[in-house]
Amino acid sequence: MRRLDCLGDMCPLPLMKLMQCREQINRGETVLIVTDHSCTCESLISYCHKQRLPIIVAEPVPGVWEISIAPPQEP
Repeated sequence: MRRLDCLGDMCPLPLMKLMQCREQINRGETVLIVTDHSCTCESLISYCHKQRLPIIVAEPVPGVWEISIAPPQEP
């Protein structure tokens, strides 16, 4: 699993970081993004739904989100 620390990063920087990891996701690696901005969750959820990427969002600590993005599922 690749971990992207996006604490303090404002949109669209976390999305741009995710897009740079897209090849790794396509090869089967899961990406975990850690952020402290709720707008990042919204933009990543929208992007992943459009790209048909499974996404799980958790808030382990108030104000900090862990966003897990998995490889595309086979049809």
